[in-house]
Amino acid sequence: GLTGVSQSNTFIALSPPIVLCLRSVFPSLLNYDSDFGQSATAANYLLVCLVCAYFGFGRLLYTITQGKVKPPGTIMKSELKTEQNQSCSDVMSVGLVMNLLSASVLACPLVGVVPQLSVGHVPWLWTAGVFQLGMCVLCYRAMDTLAATFYGFTSLLKFAEGYSALLSLYSIQPFSPVPFPVVFAVLFSVLALFSCQKSLLDGLYQLFFVAYCISIAAQPQGFFQGGTQGVQGAIFVASAGVLFVTTFNMVSSTKIPTGQGHFKALVTRISSLTLRALDKDRHTPHLGCSKYADAEVLGHACNVLAAFAITATIGDRNPLTVLVLPWAVVAGGIYILLCGSVAFARGKTLESTAFILYGLMWTVWGLTRFGGLYSETRGFNVAVGIISFMMFNLLLTIAAIFLNVAWFVYAFTFQLILISFLLDAIGALPYGYDIGVTIIFGLVSFYCFLAHIFNSTFQSPQIPLGRPLVNLGGVGGGEGVCPHVPARKATSVQQIAEIMKNGGICGMPTDTVYVLVAACNRPDAVIKAYKVKKQAEDRPMSMWISSVKQLEPVRHLLSPLLLDFMEAAWPSSISMVIPRGPWLDIFGLGDAAKHIGTPQSIAIRSPDCAVATHLINLVGPIAVTSANPTGEADTTHHNQVYAKLGKKKVEGVLCDGPSPENIASTVVDCTKIETGQIGFFRVGLIPKSKVFQIFEEVKNRHSQGQINPAF
Repeated sequence: GLTGVSQSNTFIALSPPIVLCLRSVFPSLLNYDSDFGQSATAANYLLVCLVCAYFGFGRLLYTITQGKVKPPGTIMKSELKTEQNQSCSDVMSVGLVMNLLSASVLACPLVGVVPQLSVGHVPWLWTAGVFQLGMCVLCYRAMDTLAATFYGFTSLLKFAEGYSALLSLYSIQPFSPVPFPVVFAVLFSVLALFSCQKSLLDGLYQLFFVAYCISIAAQPQGFFQGGTQGVQGAIFVASAGVLFVTTFNMVSSTKIPTGQGHFKALVTRISSLTLRALDKDRHTPHLGCSKYADAEVLGHACNVLAAFAITATIGDRNPLTVLVLPWAVVAGGIYILLCGSVAFARGKTLESTAFILYGLMWTVWGLTRFGGLYSETRGFNVAVGIISFMMFNLLLTIAAIFLNVAWFVYAFTFQLILISFLLDAIGALPYGYDIGVTIIFGLVSFYCFLAHIFNSTFQSPQIPLGRPLVNLGGVGGGEGVCPHVPARKATSVQQIAEIMKNGGICGMPTDTVYVLVAACNRPDAVIKAYKVKKQAEDRPMSMWISSVKQLEPVRHLLSPLLLDFMEAAWPSSISMVIPRGPWLDIFGLGDAAKHIGTPQSIAIRSPDCAVATHLINLVGPIAVTSANPTGEADTTHHNQVYAKLGKKKVEGVLCDGPSPENIASTVVDCTKIETGQIGFFRVGLIPKSKVFQIFEEVKNRHSQGQINPAF
């Protein structure tokens, strides 16, 4: 009865675990009758293939016939698509199915289906890990940090489980460092607590994984012992229950209670706590147009895991037998590289550089020391490589003093770890030094993990990360950020309008990219905007109006054909270059008029943007320039305005998120419009054919004596 896009994904993803469970049940029920078990499994696979073929063929017919052919059970019920379904809950069921899959595999030895985990289980476990890593990325795109962190954690477990099963191929019995998984249990506990803000069901479900990590820590054989396999059986039952509730709430108008709102109700009773709104604005990108939420929570958590994992003592054992490699290489390497990529997309240059550098270091050191290569490569060559990493991290440490105290301590303690790597490579490591500095770095990482997950949940109080140790003037120099107000609120537009009326210059969204604006009747503001940009002579400022009606005082000085062309073409992403004349003096530009246009012409435009039009209606005609330093790329997000220009140059920003278009406007040459000809300085968002079509219609009306009644 599952319908819709997400439900079809759930159905397809449910097929492998169903078959696997039946494959396990038949032999056990019939006293290991392998012949019957194999036949039953083949029949199950055939059934799944037939059902999937029917569903796929039905969806294909529905698409090809444009909805005229509707095979039963394959049609989407779009009326059930709610706002909640448009988030990562669409794919949440797939992640739950992957938990079912891995739990069914790990519980097989407990019920006697197989004697123990073997290499044949690796594809199932790693497939679940890959799928859940994909769920992690999708949840970041859906701006759901908590769900992304959860699936990042569970996918790590899947890769570690698969690695343990893979060792059986080499007849190696894995050994789990007993204290270490407790660290993972603590991270899961914190995540479970904060996940209660979504629903109590999410928090309670994640507690099963806390118990799972504790069971791993309690037994040196880890995934191969009955305790962990028993907890996996409980996870299987819990995952099935959560999957049922999730899918039922997707397709039914009657909802099963999941405890939503209880966390918020509890917090509202505590006067000292203020909860942040649980929406996408919580993860507004620091710089640039980003489609991902902040990944620092997962990044710091992975550093905690990698740091505490390498404190394990190998002794006389084969390095491959000690379960450190998955945590050091997968968590410390691959996942931190992923978090670095997300931080880079969000414009966090230092954070992304640190994560990528540390991810590379964990990968290299993990493979070298715990991958069986250490004895062969130990010496001068390894030392030279570590020194190179130390030089890069030294630069990061210096840069961190301009960010905050937490990042400075973070980078500095990692430098101490690199020193321990260097001393170990040359055989001069003091006893206990490496374990000591690694634990310190792990604790610092845990503090950062806790601070980011707490601060993203509560607006006040905040766990302090510290101020910059060194303040710089201008951008990022510790000065207060200028007002950043949402464009969707009328009061915000009025606030920006007041700033402009008082001589301020502000950033504003448009139908293309963000621009820097000043009121034409405030010449001081226009001059200030010109100096901010240090305008190149080939890129003069332009003038914008809300509609042609704002040209009413000067209509007798402009061509009727030009006015009619403006009326027909605007509002739009078309800028018109018209002859300069005495009409410009009426708008109060004064001496600042020389900064608008060239001595012969001026560009004028009426944008196709409700926010910009409303602001111009309140302020009057405005002088406009691009909101970026001359020669740099256009500004496509409101956070870029302040980041690129700084508080001393911008006194307010009207925030509307990512720009709808990254293409500039089309600039039309109307200086010779009286001759019936127009040209183009630049072809942008509006194509030439469309502009010519509009102009020809206006010319035809003029030739027939039909002029604009507004004039």
